[in-house]
Amino acid sequence: MREDSKYWIALSMINGVGIVLTRSLLQEFKSVEDIFKAPKKNLAQVEGIGTKNAEAIANFEDWNLVEKEIAKIEKLGIKLFTFKDAGFPKSLYRTYNPPPLLYVKGNILEQDVLSIAIVGSRLPDRYGRTVAETLSGELAAMGVTIVSGLARGIDSIAQAEALKKGGRTIGVLGCGLDQVYPPENKKLYKAVSENGAVVSEFPLGTAPIAQNFPRRNRIISGLSLGVVVVQASEKSGSLISASFALDQNKEVFAVPGEINKKLSRGTNWLIKRGAKLVETVDDIVNEIDALRNLHSTDLFEEGRKEKILASLTKTQKEVFSVLKYEPQHIDEIIRITGIESSNLLSVLLSLELDDFIAQLPGKHFQIK
Repeated sequence: MREDSKYWIALSMINGVGIVLTRSLLQEFKSVEDIFKAPKKNLAQVEGIGTKNAEAIANFEDWNLVEKEIAKIEKLGIKLFTFKDAGFPKSLYRTYNPPPLLYVKGNILEQDVLSIAIVGSRLPDRYGRTVAETLSGELAAMGVTIVSGLARGIDSIAQAEALKKGGRTIGVLGCGLDQVYPPENKKLYKAVSENGAVVSEFPLGTAPIAQNFPRRNRIISGLSLGVVVVQASEKSGSLISASFALDQNKEVFAVPGEINKKLSRGTNWLIKRGAKLVETVDDIVNEIDALRNLHSTDLFEEGRKEKILASLTKTQKEVFSVLKYEPQHIDEIIRITGIESSNLLSVLLSLELDDFIAQLPGKHFQIK
């Protein structure tokens, strides 16, 4: 943790001092520590600060609360990044209002720059669930990180499917990282933090109140190259994520639905206003330059393959480890593994049912 973390945390606790004023203060003072040591008169002269904020900074006394926050952060194994740190996500930093502080449970990697957000209704129907699983699973299998809000419905479905395919996912909370919301997502929260990251701009202990979620949604879009909306009513919070994406110059995608269904109104409305219509994962990939070559790149293949191997039985590992992303005939697999044809076919079938491999005509097999 940074040596000056306590000052960053203290500044984040002062109501009214957000990213804009934080930047103004850091332009005037050399460090965040100097901000708290500055005379009230000097603080008030900084553009936008004013007398009220200057007094709040100069008279800040909740240092015990700050120390308790630091102790909880360390106990829970949470990382704290300021927007000035090298580890702060670059895509989020480039937005016009990144959070000054980002709490992270897990790890955000360089490869997460290739990420797509998938959001939608908390009460999807079978069609919505199927579409979310398909899009998320295929993107994750290509090495794209799936970003969402760990909420009920489409968010959880998309993130769970990404994990199932051995991919990475980032969950953005509208509360402190010591809160699991919704509570039934406790296992998913743990899995996401172990195979990606759970992040929040809110201090520990912050409750999941309604006003936090629009702020959360700007981080979901800020971390992503584009936002895919799968089923949304006219007043869905997913439309807020789409709106932020447009403001941040990100791509917006929407899955069309039946015109007489409430869950289709939000997505169909987005399409009428210029969102890219999504029928297959190619509709997403072909719109974003950074994703177009993923079908042929091996940048993420090895990392994904290692994650899948860790979940397999001994015999499955033996077979999967010799498979490639290009088709191989079963005779070649038998030659390499030495496993009899009948046993090998049984193992290949189990891998296929788990959606790790695909069988092609002529008894050819390849990793999906």
